[in-house]
Amino acid sequence: MDAATLTYDTLRFGEFEDFPETSDPVWILGKEFNALTERDDILSDVTSRLWFTYRKNFQPIGGTGPTSDTGWGCMLRCGQMILGQALVCRHLGRDWRWDKGQRQRDAYVSLLNAFIDKKDSCYSIHQIAQMGVGEGKSIGQWYGPNTVAQVLKKLAMFDRWSRQVVHVAMDNTVVIEDIKRLCMPWLDYGGACADPGGASALNGCMEGAEAMAEEEGPLWRPLVLLIPLRLGLTDINEAYIETLKQCFMLPQSLGVIGGKPNSAHYFIGYVGEELIYLDPHTTQPSVEPSDDGQVHDDTYHCQHPPCRMHICELDPSIAAGFFCKTEDEFDDWCMRIRRLSCNRGSLPMFELVESQPSHMVSVDVLNLTPDFPDSDRLERFFDSEDEEFEILSL
Repeated sequence: MDAATLTYDTLRFGEFEDFPETSDPVWILGKEFNALTERDDILSDVTSRLWFTYRKNFQPIGGTGPTSDTGWGCMLRCGQMILGQALVCRHLGRDWRWDKGQRQRDAYVSLLNAFIDKKDSCYSIHQIAQMGVGEGKSIGQWYGPNTVAQVLKKLAMFDRWSRQVVHVAMDNTVVIEDIKRLCMPWLDYGGACADPGGASALNGCMEGAEAMAEEEGPLWRPLVLLIPLRLGLTDINEAYIETLKQCFMLPQSLGVIGGKPNSAHYFIGYVGEELIYLDPHTTQPSVEPSDDGQVHDDTYHCQHPPCRMHICELDPSIAAGFFCKTEDEFDDWCMRIRRLSCNRGSLPMFELVESQPSHMVSVDVLNLTPDFPDSDRLERFFDSEDEEFEILSL
């Protein structure tokens, strides 16, 4: 049976390789487990991640477009999974666990409804596919990691509930100044009040920020940091492997989206030399919420042992994700990344700098639209890795 047309029942009753009994530590999104003594905890943690797969029989995208994303939507689904994990951390916490058959918390229901396959859901396949048109992708066309990161950044601007920032770091460079300006927009580059007139009207910088916080949210807008990377030419450079593993050990980790040359996966951790991932290549029927918004959610959680693949099989084009709910968490992430860059025997996957190098242009401050004269050039740059992936054969 073709992987693109597997059904949920096929997976549920099929044979899956059980999780290995090994003394190697298991790392999943910043949490360490013992495979010999904590197997149930590992499976509970994996099952609690949101699992977005191909769906069929949903509303036509754009009114007259596809009613299924089988064969072309796997990277879009991986984008949903990495952002869904960020929203879980934002609204429920990293240690939240899903209980099958139990009535779920309101925040969970709201979160899941944001991804339901309907045109008015904030992060639905409909919204991602249609927003991708502005990135030069027609509906039904395959995305690479860069493209889906750019689309998620744009969609997050309309998410008034979560009020978080999605920042896409380009050129393998994370600029601390740019991120703090986005997450604390009332401050200027140096941490002072951005508008002296506005500061006076708000009775001083700190008082003004606090007043703004009472009206609009916290002093730091939660950060989703996505870093598109290329870790080799046709195969992953082995010098990056240890650094990639260590990214899964960071408490801020959202995992990695990428895959093999023929398919995209959402990687959530590793054990030994194997990556642990959730696979979107399963076609399931679309789900309609009930009148009260409750969702029959069994098919949004992977209830079999997670898939694994050798890390050397990973395609070199990926996007790594991190979530920092507070400024302290971001500062801690920066400290940990600096430590990783000092490790001998491995290469850093990206550079962390205080301020923007003179040769870089901040895409965030350009605020480009599809009509902007330079947008075509930037979209070609963003999508430079897409040709390395191939559409699944149906």
